This record gives sequence, C-alpha cells and structure tokens, in this order.
Amino acid sequence: MTNISGLRIRRLEPADAALYREIRLEALQRNPEAFGSTFERENAQPLSWFEAAISRADIFGGFLDGTLAGIAGFAAQEGTKHGHKGLLWAMYVRSAARKSGLGKMLVAAVLDHARGRVEMVQLSVVSENEAARRLYDTMGFVAYGYEKRALKHDGRYYDEVLMVKFLDEGLN
Repeated sequence: MTNISGLRIRRLEPADAALYREIRLEALQRNPEAFGSTFERENAQPLSWFEAAISRADIFGGFLDGTLAGIAGFAAQEGTKHGHKGLLWAMYVRSAARKSGLGKMLVAAVLDHARGRVEMVQLSVVSENEAARRLYDTMGFVAYGYEKRALKHDGRYYDEVLMVKFLDEGLN
C-alpha cells in the first residue's frame, strides 16, 4: 500500500466491487477505444460478476482523498513456457486525478507486485494515447511491436503499441 499526499494505492477486495464497477463502466464509456471490452457488455453484468473479477485478478485501486480515482490490473500468464510473463491491463485514471501522479503510482504498484512473480510485464496501448505512452516510457517500458487494427469501435480501427518492461534488467 502506497500513500503520498492524499493519494493511496491498494489492492481491491471483493467488498470494493461497487466502486470498481462504477469506475470500470466510466472507463469503458469515456474511452471505449482503449479497452477490449465494451460498456454494453459489462453494464449488463451483476455486481457479483465484478466481485468475481476482483477475486480472481490482482486489481489495484488508486484513491485520491478517499475516492477511487484510478485502476490497474495485473495478471501472470500460466504454463511453464509463458509463466515468466505478466500483463498490465485495464489501466484507467479519472480525468480529475490525471497529472496528480496517481497513474505513475498505479503502474509502480503493479510492477512492485509483479517482481518475484514474473520476469517481464507486457501491455498494449492505443497508439494515439500519447499521455499513456509517455507514462509507460517514463516507467521503463519499451515498445517491441505495433498491431495495426488491434481494436475496432464504431467502424473505426485503432492500432496498438505493444510494450514490455523486463524486471530483471540490471540484476545480472
């Protein structure tokens, strides 16, 4: 758990499901081009679906003065050949908390959680989302690929930049 000047990061628990549902639906509604899921799909889900999502995943919440203002998920891949890789997913910071340092703190929390569990963390980000790309660059992620037409929303395609951060660099 991290706490700096009104900003606090912690893993969400099933009891946070209503808060998580609210921010997740906001993210899907305001930035539909940035996520693989849709508002319509997740809005139709009961609260128990969000409780289950929190129970089976590592989802971090960023709180600004006690209000959930950002989220970021982590998942380790399974299997002997992929188990060294993790994924940062569903990153979103509410507009009121942007430029507060909350996004950086959320990514740092995911990376801290990933250390010792995986050797690398991957993510994908819509190529047009320059603020997110700058954040990931600052946090040590590097681009390793580019997926044309990765997502399609309302008849428009969005490309994604594939990024990775190796957690074991400099430890040799």
